[in-house]
Amino acid sequence: MIRANRGDSAYWKGWVTYGEESICQAKMHASTSPGDPSYEPQYLFTLMQKHLHQMLRLYSAGNAVAQMTAYFPALLDAWDRSKRLGAEQWDEDEQYTRNAWRVNYDHYIVCFWLVGLALALEIPDQQWEQLLTLVGNEGEDRLLDRIIASRSPQRRIGDVLLYPKPYARLLKAIDDQPDQRASALLDFVRHWYGEVGAGARSGVGKQATAFKHPYWYRYGDENFEGGAYFGRWCVEAVAAVKAFGLDDRLCLGQKHYPQALLHPETLPAQQSLEAKPEERRGFWSRLFNRKSG
Repeated sequence: MIRANRGDSAYWKGWVTYGEESICQAKMHASTSPGDPSYEPQYLFTLMQKHLHQMLRLYSAGNAVAQMTAYFPALLDAWDRSKRLGAEQWDEDEQYTRNAWRVNYDHYIVCFWLVGLALALEIPDQQWEQLLTLVGNEGEDRLLDRIIASRSPQRRIGDVLLYPKPYARLLKAIDDQPDQRASALLDFVRHWYGEVGAGARSGVGKQATAFKHPYWYRYGDENFEGGAYFGRWCVEAVAAVKAFGLDDRLCLGQKHYPQALLHPETLPAQQSLEAKPEERRGFWSRLFNRKSG
């Protein structure tokens, strides 16, 4: 069963296939082509993002949640290589602006999503520790540090909430009176998409790059047929539910709440959206005809 609010079966089958092929091509290029050394760290970070996007694409397509865990090892490897090469290619200021939550809202959200997925999918301890090393920013944010600390109690907790919009609502859900937490969580989920677009302007630090909204925010509104859209999922809410045992029953059925990460459906094998060869050919034929038309 397709979970995303947009796209039919043919759309998701085609773009799941494309995502897989894109990852394979990017991995092959990264391992064989010397390229421009100064661009290599960014290329590898983009490869890491491709894995993240594919995980969310699989979720949107309705595939079994367990399939998502297979992408973590290669994702972590690409990110690790990116950071090591970045330390060689970029000066300290460049490394800071790319990795610091305080000045890079996009990176904060990516880290939040990866932590949330890691908690929900219960990745092995070795992968979790590698993820935390890559995430870094210990002691920087009152919310995300606390969520991380639910699995790594030694984590130092930040004193400030870096992005009050939309995350003050989620922090309230965690800190509220027990009988108010469920409704506070629902309030966060309902406002998440509307407020996350303007979150950078609420930040406590000036952003390194001026932008109106997160890089993925308009995917689906712009060039939907081009396949950039991987769904719009409030993984941050799942992270908090998993970390603190929040009652999420009021959120079930909300269009941005990825409930199957915590309440997996049982999908019959025939509903898997891994495309068959003849379906792939049909998809690419339609795509090329559309481009040439």
